[in-house]
Amino acid sequence: MDIVLECDQLTKTYTSGEKKLTVLDHVSFKAEQGTSLSIIGPSGSGKTTLLGLCAGLDVPTSGTISLMNFKLNNLSEDDRAYIRNQYVGFVFQNFQLLSTLTALENVMVPLELRGEKNVAVKAKELLGRVGLGDRYHHYPTQLSGGEQQRVALARAFITSPKILFADEPTGNLDEANAQQVTDLLFGLNREEKTTLVLVTHNLELAQKTERIIKMKGGLVVNA
Repeated sequence: MDIVLECDQLTKTYTSGEKKLTVLDHVSFKAEQGTSLSIIGPSGSGKTTLLGLCAGLDVPTSGTISLMNFKLNNLSEDDRAYIRNQYVGFVFQNFQLLSTLTALENVMVPLELRGEKNVAVKAKELLGRVGLGDRYHHYPTQLSGGEQQRVALARAFITSPKILFADEPTGNLDEANAQQVTDLLFGLNREEKTTLVLVTHNLELAQKTERIIKMKGGLVVNA
């Protein structure tokens, strides 16, 4: 299988005055096309920092990241943004929907950013798949937390991403909504053959992935 993501000796250090804080310390792992892995660990263990580096939202202090065979270290911010738009989907804990856009418009945004036309049909199809076929014209404030996260899932999958980064995707949801979002996330992931990289505190959720990377104090303690 093709390697979609490869991290080699990733280190991230922040300097504050005289102090140096190492958030990630020589982290290495690979993810193959169509596989799922979760990154778990206590708060402050470096999980979200690692996810941000993998997605090219930030750059490491040292080490290398290869995403879809592009070495992110060597690229400008604009080039990294282009790669994200072409290959990456995101689902966040706090949904990150645009409040002035309807559910349908939120889902259409990633394809519109690519300059594609007539994207409403695909957006409606995805909203239907996540059970929101009757919510096209609702704004985020008119939707429950679970519904907002399902809109976010539809938005993440509309570009048919090669890799999906999910950061605590059920963190703000009650148990029933969390279960529904989890089922949809893994279902869509299997159908689309997307690689899934999931950050979570929830061990039960992590155990649904094929592989677990456990972090503590910026280090991988088992992989």
